[in-house]
Amino acid sequence: MTNTLPPPPSADWCLFLDIDGTLIELTDTPAGTHAGDGLKELLNAVCGRLEGAVALVSGRSIDFMDALLAPARLPAAGLHGLERRQASGAMQSAAIEDSRLDPVRAPLRDLVRAHPGALLEDKGRTIAVHWRLVPQFEAALRDSVTAIAAAMGARYQTQGGSMMLEIKPRGFDKGAAVQAFLDEPPFAGRTPVYVGDDLTDLDGFRAVEARGGMSIAVGDRIRGEYRLEDPAAVRRWLNGLV
Repeated sequence: MTNTLPPPPSADWCLFLDIDGTLIELTDTPAGTHAGDGLKELLNAVCGRLEGAVALVSGRSIDFMDALLAPARLPAAGLHGLERRQASGAMQSAAIEDSRLDPVRAPLRDLVRAHPGALLEDKGRTIAVHWRLVPQFEAALRDSVTAIAAAMGARYQTQGGSMMLEIKPRGFDKGAAVQAFLDEPPFAGRTPVYVGDDLTDLDGFRAVEARGGMSIAVGDRIRGEYRLEDPAAVRRWLNGLV
């Protein structure tokens, strides 16, 4: 694991930022995530300095990100790239029928009830099971969610994360979302930099590295070209731009 600190942020970069565990400290429950006014002001200032070339790239929905960071509405990719809002405000969304997850909702609810302390996060087009509060159930929950997803056929897959496993449509990831942004203004022509902390961010790392950019890992769960210790360090690093 590299401990190399990233260079100071530059005004000719474009930034792709994960949220949970990157900009904001991880919480025990998905609903516990909160963004203070200081973070909102910081993101607004960074966006201004980079002429709007900042995008949030998250497993959360865009609606969740908007509510979290209101009144700001940044370019964003949500649900691991299933939905994307361009800098222009135009929305793009994958043609996936949410109803395909209906048959697994009841089994997943039963699974969580059978493991008190586990949590079900239903995002509509993806579903995640969290065991942060009950790590002793990890093996059982991971095996069960994997089996439930496998029964759905080839169109769906599991996506690992921090103390969770998510069922999502196959063929969508954060890297593809980053590549789409990089072909559009104001991101095109800038040096791309991705900051993330989890397995879901590795596709984003590969996307920016392939375009001559930089990957910055937060914490020690994944490896990037550079590393920042925690979300507080990320916020201090971003402050260097403004």
